[in-house]
Amino acid sequence: MGWLSNILRNSRSGIDLSILKTDMHSHLIPGIDDGATSLENSIELIKGLKDLGYSKLITTPHIMSDFYKNTPEIILGGLELVRAELKKQQIEIEIEAAAEYYCDHSFEKLIEQKNLLTFASNYVLFELSYLNPPEIFETVTFKLQMEGYKPVLAHPERYPYWFQSFEKFREIRDKGILFQVNLGSLSGHYGAGTKRTAERLIDEGLVDIIGTDTHKISHIDLFKTKAIKENYLQKAIDSGRLLNTSL
Repeated sequence: MGWLSNILRNSRSGIDLSILKTDMHSHLIPGIDDGATSLENSIELIKGLKDLGYSKLITTPHIMSDFYKNTPEIILGGLELVRAELKKQQIEIEIEAAAEYYCDHSFEKLIEQKNLLTFASNYVLFELSYLNPPEIFETVTFKLQMEGYKPVLAHPERYPYWFQSFEKFREIRDKGILFQVNLGSLSGHYGAGTKRTAERLIDEGLVDIIGTDTHKISHIDLFKTKAIKENYLQKAIDSGRLLNTSL
């Protein structure tokens, strides 16, 4: 069945995200960043993602030197807490943890120390400032690759300084840096410019992973009511490029 047929089929009920299997960007560990606020909230969010069709979650708390001073020990300890509660409530879903690193000098040091939380085949998720591209971007991504890591840039569509310089996206992707687009971006949650950029990235075959970037229950509601009905989500799936199922 082609792209148009799938769109027509899913126009009312929305796309069953079981086709993706894995979400690899979320903030589900309670009380350690701007995501889940309590264990109860964590379970609520996980249930919501399961209802959307996901069977595996790789949650990625922020590691940001100025705000979220998380460590592998803090994150993995929180993961075990969540796993124990899921087992207690008999909620069957696979859950792992990595991190969403902020691209700064502290991140550069962690790379040098080889002290990173990774997922799948040594992938590392990292984000940038929304105000200005970091001067160390090329240095950091080169170091990641030299140390054997596979860099994944979180939500490239949300960096407005590249909206008018689309060639920059191609340049970055050509260097082997993977792109993870947010599900919410496709529904316009982060603004019209972000939506247009996400769509163009899909049009040009530059998107490698779709992630939810779930922080709160309103995100789950957005996915259920709007995002899973977006034509460009179906187009990304039909591209055959997405790596979600292999994570």
